[in-house]
Amino acid sequence: MPEDEQVNQESEEIKPVDSAAAKNLEFVNQVLHQSSDLKTRDINHNGSAGIVIYLESIADTEKIQNSILEPLNRQPKINIMAGITNAEMIQLNDLNEAIKKLLTGNCLLLLDGMDSVYAINVQLEITRPPEEPYNEKVVRGSHEGFVENINQNLGLIRRRIENESLVFKQYILGKKTKSKVVIAYMDDLVNKEILAEVDRRICSISTDMIFSPGYMEEFLENKSFSPFPQMLPTERPDRTMAHLMDGRIALLAEGSATALILPVTFLSFFQSPDDFNSRLLSGSFFRLLRMVSFLVAMTLPAIYIAIIGFHFEILPNELVLPIKSSLEGIPFPPIVEAFIMVFTIELIREAGVRLPTPIGQTIGIVGGLVIGDAVVNAGFISNVMVIVIAVTAVASFTVPTYEMGASIRILTFPLMIAASLLGFLGIVMGLMVILLHLCKLESIGTPYFSPFGPFNLSGLKDAIVRFPIWKLNDRPMDTLPQKIKKQNKTRGWNKNETKK
Repeated sequence: MPEDEQVNQESEEIKPVDSAAAKNLEFVNQVLHQSSDLKTRDINHNGSAGIVIYLESIADTEKIQNSILEPLNRQPKINIMAGITNAEMIQLNDLNEAIKKLLTGNCLLLLDGMDSVYAINVQLEITRPPEEPYNEKVVRGSHEGFVENINQNLGLIRRRIENESLVFKQYILGKKTKSKVVIAYMDDLVNKEILAEVDRRICSISTDMIFSPGYMEEFLENKSFSPFPQMLPTERPDRTMAHLMDGRIALLAEGSATALILPVTFLSFFQSPDDFNSRLLSGSFFRLLRMVSFLVAMTLPAIYIAIIGFHFEILPNELVLPIKSSLEGIPFPPIVEAFIMVFTIELIREAGVRLPTPIGQTIGIVGGLVIGDAVVNAGFISNVMVIVIAVTAVASFTVPTYEMGASIRILTFPLMIAASLLGFLGIVMGLMVILLHLCKLESIGTPYFSPFGPFNLSGLKDAIVRFPIWKLNDRPMDTLPQKIKKQNKTRGWNKNETKK
């Protein structure tokens, strides 16, 4: 048996605390492989020598000094439980359990002659103020966003929902990382079958590493190969609160400023907090504008290719000559033009995201202008194609959720291929396949394309346009049919299976 596996196997067994503090320190050093951030402080309490053990990288040395060392030095004969002022303190008899506490930001207090160890929480809090998320800006409403500290995120939710029905349930996932994951829900509003299924899927995750809710998404969703996201990521506490009050579940993870909302529908990705912060007509208009932009971004290049290649006769007479003149001398067919320009736009978009903010903005503006003008002057791309791709890119930016915007850009390519092969017939066939997929897709047992598939009349109050708030009497999760499908054998959710 390899040495590492032997140490891990021994660490899972109960290791009694030795009465000699030095021997306990030697065992801790062995388990942690003499890590350089493992520090110790020698103490003397009530005539007994002792050691304080902590990990310098995650422990707050000021807390150790103020809440442990100074109280014990001022009153050397006082009982330890009474002398130490830290509220989060427990006494353990298992040294392996104490080491697990050490890895979560606790320090260990060991005294000669004692067969137990004190674990005291001195975790170093590295936090930042809740700033407005860059990806979900609003004109009116709250400007707070989640941060990387999960306790602070839960506090942001608790401050908005001061109700005894709000429940937080914690999990520890990742065999190596031991990541803290929390689901939040309203106990009196959530669908208990969906809650039980989410709990089952989370408990069945078997992997070495969990570092964000997005990493867990593929373990929880039904169709990983679907182009459409089946869970809604958000960095806004107010948006999370609204979905919790609709009966949904929020999933948060330590170290991530993103929460996952589940289950969701297709139309949830086009809703923004501004829809409800604005008045009825303006909120409905901008939501409808996002829906139209979705169709434009997905189909406009394909429609242009179909018109140029198959259906030139549908153009008005006033447009025939300008478009014909722009196509003269172009060495590529429309499908190649479209692929070149869409690929170039994606390159500029990705470069703008990865580069520092000032440089990224410059790349987006200068790159788009220079490349667009250069390819037209060089005669490689027609000026009408540049306009089509520019309108497509702008339309894709109006979708308030990045994941749905990425889905639009992916679906653009097969529709362009279908249009180059069959014209409008290919576009219609491609849209029918997408529509059938949307009608069949589910999000944790919830119809993804509701209220259209299956049709739900009451759900139309907050679909493409929204009704007045005082008319929204039903919660979405109350009107949707729930159909839980257990697919543990095919999705790797079975506890007997191992998925890394």
